[in-house]
Amino acid sequence: MAPPPAGRWSDLGKRALSAALLGPIALTAIWLGAEWFMLLVAVGTAVLAWEWVHLCGARLRAFPGTAVPLALLAAGLASLAGAWGVALALLAAGAGVAWAIARRPALLPGERRPAAWLAAGVVYIGLAGVGLIWLRDAGEAGRANVLFIVLVVWASDIGAYVAGRMIGGARLAPRISPNKTWAGAVGGLAAAIAAGGGVAAALTPGGAFPAAAAVAALVGIAAQAGDLLESFIKRRFAVKDASALIPGHGGLLDRADGLIAAVPVAALLSLALGEGGVLWR
Repeated sequence: MAPPPAGRWSDLGKRALSAALLGPIALTAIWLGAEWFMLLVAVGTAVLAWEWVHLCGARLRAFPGTAVPLALLAAGLASLAGAWGVALALLAAGAGVAWAIARRPALLPGERRPAAWLAAGVVYIGLAGVGLIWLRDAGEAGRANVLFIVLVVWASDIGAYVAGRMIGGARLAPRISPNKTWAGAVGGLAAAIAAGGGVAAALTPGGAFPAAAAVAALVGIAAQAGDLLESFIKRRFAVKDASALIPGHGGLLDRADGLIAAVPVAALLSLALGEGGVLWR
């Protein structure tokens, strides 16, 4: 078994400070709902679009980079109006437009920056944004569901970080992310299940723990898959972080990768269960 790397807690202080500053803002916006939550989603989506466009080697002020935030804005406005089908169609159309424009070599040169990646960002970021708005739109159940998802994803991230740094051991996917271990993956999943059970018990006293644990496990697995996907994307573009926006975390893409992957999964689960209820009923 490989020992944990030296200085494994060197970034803990920055991580804790960033979480202490950003966490309460996110939770307050989720709890208040309506305008505050929509503002949070809008700001987050804008930052994610900026990071993605720059990651692909484009610029927001000119096409094809401009196509990404414009498509996300249009889908967001459709979501606010409750036109969910239109929002999804706009994401697909926006991705197609970004891809078509980016195929012009003069606008997006270089083999490392293919048009498909720029277009994929519209869907990658857009599904999470539309999904968050759709989930939160279900009144009290929506508030409970979004809090559940966010806290489970955070717990998964923290559990994986702590277990991975304390235990070390075999690497989970060394070609994609050399620092991630199986111990971290198990720790993250355990933390996600514990958090899901705790949130469900607090928000719906007497609720079934097995159902909450199962949903939390699904969300936690999706979050870890999203983390690995983000690592793959950064390795593809040969960068360490999406940006330097958040001390200890890199960019918002680095911090929200698990949530970006978990939200569409949770939205599909909510759709399958029927609108208006909590995910763990």
